[in-house]
Amino acid sequence: MFKQSVVVPMMKPETDSLGDFLDEVKSVGFSAVEFWSPEPQFEELIDAALSRGLRVVSFVGHGHESPTDGSHAEGFSRRANHERLVAELRESIDLASKYEIPGLITLSGHRNSGESDTEALEICAEGLKRIAPYAEEKGVNLNMELLNSTVDHPYYLCDHTDWAVSLCERVNSPRCKILYDIYHMQIMEGNLISNIQRAAQWIGHYHTAGVPGRNDLDDAQEINYPALAKAIRATGYDLYVGHEFMPKGDAIAALRQAYQGLSSS
Repeated sequence: MFKQSVVVPMMKPETDSLGDFLDEVKSVGFSAVEFWSPEPQFEELIDAALSRGLRVVSFVGHGHESPTDGSHAEGFSRRANHERLVAELRESIDLASKYEIPGLITLSGHRNSGESDTEALEICAEGLKRIAPYAEEKGVNLNMELLNSTVDHPYYLCDHTDWAVSLCERVNSPRCKILYDIYHMQIMEGNLISNIQRAAQWIGHYHTAGVPGRNDLDDAQEINYPALAKAIRATGYDLYVGHEFMPKGDAIAALRQAYQGLSSS
C-alpha cells in the first residue's frame, strides 16, 4: 500500500474545525498528515493528529519568508541566513525526533544578483553541512524542496532536479534529501519518470498537485499520476507522498479520489 499523507494547511476548508477535518482524513484511509511550520501551539496540532492515529510526517523546519513580500527568499542561498537557519533547524530536528517525524522541509531561497547557480549551490551546501551531522544524530531527513520559478515562485533557486541532486552530492549526508514536488517539476522540466528514477536515492518526500492550476488529481490535468505512482514504487521508495493541492470542490471528495488513485496504481 502506498503511504500517503495530507498537507493540512493547504487542504483543510476554513469552515471545518481541525478535529473534524482530521476525522474525515482518517475515514478516507490516510495514515498521516503534514503541517507547514511550527506555529504557536504546534505541539497541540501534533497531539490532535496523534490522538486520531494519524502520524505527522513533515513540516517546514525554518523561517524562509521575505519580510517585504512574503516570498520564499530567505533560505540557504544567503550566507547571512546560515546562523539563523542552523539554529532554527536544530530546534525543529529536536521536535521531529520527539514525535518521530521522519523529515523536515528546507528551502534554498532566491537566486542572488551577480552569482551563478553553481556559486549559490556551494553556498547552500556550506550551510547544510553545518546542520547535517545533527540531523544524522537524530535520524531526521532534511528535504530540500524543489519549486517552480516560472509560475509560483520567481527567483527561487532550487528549481531543477539536477541542481537538487548536486546539492545532495556536495553535502554528502544520508540525511540531506530532496522534496520532489511533482506539480512544480512538471511545470519546470517535465520528464518526470526519468528524473525520479535518476534522483531516486536522494528523494526523501513527494508532494502532489494537478497541472495546470494546482488542483485535483483528476482527468482535467496533464500528469499521469497512476503511471507516476508505479514508477515511484519501482524505485523502492517507502516514505510518504503528500497531497498538497487546492480542491476545486469538496476537499474530502478530492482527497478520496487522490487516495484511491494512488492506492490502486
